[in-house]
Amino acid sequence: MMAASAPSGVETLQAYEDAARFRPWLKLQGEAAPAASNATALDVFRAAPRGAPALFYFDTMLSYGDLDDLSDRLAGWLATRGIGRGDRVAVILQNTPQFVIATVATWKLGAVVVGLNPMYRKAELEKLFADCAPRAIICHDDQWQTVVDAAAGRVAPENVLWTSGHEFQRRNDARVLPPDAGAAPGEALSHVLVGPAEPYSTAAVTADDVGLLLYTSGTTGVPKGAMLTHRNLVHNARLSVVHFGLCAQSRIFGVAPLFHVTGFELQLLGAFAAGAAQVLTYRFQPAAVLEAFLEHRPTFIIGAITAFIALMNHPDATSAHFASFDRLYSGGAPIAPAVVDAFAQRFGRSIRSSYGMTELTAPSHLAPADGAIPVDPQSGALSIGIPTPGTDVIVVDDTRRPLGPGEHGEVVVRGPTVMAGYWGKPTETAEVLIGGWMHTGDIGFVDAEGWFYLVDRKKDMISASGFKVWPREVEDVLYAFPGVREAAVVGAPDAYRGETVIAFVSPQSGVDLDAAALIRFCRDRLAAYKCPTRIDILPELPKTASGKITRNVLKQDPRPPTA
Repeated sequence: MMAASAPSGVETLQAYEDAARFRPWLKLQGEAAPAASNATALDVFRAAPRGAPALFYFDTMLSYGDLDDLSDRLAGWLATRGIGRGDRVAVILQNTPQFVIATVATWKLGAVVVGLNPMYRKAELEKLFADCAPRAIICHDDQWQTVVDAAAGRVAPENVLWTSGHEFQRRNDARVLPPDAGAAPGEALSHVLVGPAEPYSTAAVTADDVGLLLYTSGTTGVPKGAMLTHRNLVHNARLSVVHFGLCAQSRIFGVAPLFHVTGFELQLLGAFAAGAAQVLTYRFQPAAVLEAFLEHRPTFIIGAITAFIALMNHPDATSAHFASFDRLYSGGAPIAPAVVDAFAQRFGRSIRSSYGMTELTAPSHLAPADGAIPVDPQSGALSIGIPTPGTDVIVVDDTRRPLGPGEHGEVVVRGPTVMAGYWGKPTETAEVLIGGWMHTGDIGFVDAEGWFYLVDRKKDMISASGFKVWPREVEDVLYAFPGVREAAVVGAPDAYRGETVIAFVSPQSGVDLDAAALIRFCRDRLAAYKCPTRIDILPELPKTASGKITRNVLKQDPRPPTA
């Protein structure tokens, strides 16, 4: 029998339209889609009450009025450097007030915020600067020289402002703040913020203009800049206000980096949309975070499951640390049900699941705020939730034919949060965006009730002796072994099997894991071809800045698998 040919582009879009009529999740949604709006992200900021708290940073509070005044000064300075509508301003900062100030100032000029990881080194920055061509850069003092060197020939040194995490606070917590690097050779942002406000003209920006350029995490390849429009940003921010129950009295804890889509959209812009406050602690450090919970009494948090695991395994963590929270959500990677159960048993609080990506302006799926989240009885996967209001989601096979409930395929999303495309990469954009549908590269399925489940990244699938092995299924089993803190599974070349399964785990504090016992545990619960042939026990697993475990780094381990 001849294999069916792939449908044409027109046939594909019609098939997608037909499949999108299957929306059993509508009865599970507790809120409606935000009303269509032409508001920009700057409009959302300006709607917040000037006197309301906007930021808590260690022992300092800044109001929305403070942010408005400070960003006016920076906007005026940037305008004197010729920055205007459509220009890119690279913000390479940790979770500090300066990140928020720089964002608002950039939008006041109609320019585009480019959020970059302050851990990047010169070679990484050179590639990104060549791609996005920033006109100005704001970075930390200890990175100024690296940034200037990486931007040589593209950005003049006088257009690179430096700032320090020690500013805007007096506590100087050495657990999270680096040693004070002192003055960098270039101009200090602090001088701009205390100087007179230079006049500037606010650009006429539309909702369809790009407001944010974020680079994909790079866990599966070379980072690409996702262009997120003001319409994208405002829609998901307003949806988040309703779904997460945010209001002016809410306090959003900034566990995710602001240069990551979760931190930027759901912490920074979600706070703007609610007129709420963010709580920032420079970077994630479990002990400091737990103390901040008690001091600032945050009400909402969303972050990588690895952050929750770190907090859960801290010896000082108690239910009192989480008592102020109305809702706790996690996303960015599949969540093992064993982790959710262990967290609930220890703290009496439920971690709610979500799914999203940079190209989707953060979440496209969220678990309802209340009620049980189902676990697929066959795979053991915890549901990632249901599509957000106004979002269509289907599952397709390798020929892009839509699949039915229970069938595994690529998750494809359409809705008001789908990116405009990849910056300067029309070919790569055309590969993933077809008629407004975003091909995520993630493999999943939907059940008859409308709950979605994530199997794994399409590129992470392991082919062992011709059988498909999805790393997440094996990782879920490893997380159920007592004493395992983190787990990651990858494929390794094997002369006989083609690929074989190897695993990496890190132990909980004070636990001495036995690799042989872990392998026996897996053999009792998985088919033979899914069982790891080797398990390495490491103190820590490598992660991206947003907390995702980087399987591609672990794949570079050159040692051959054991028999």
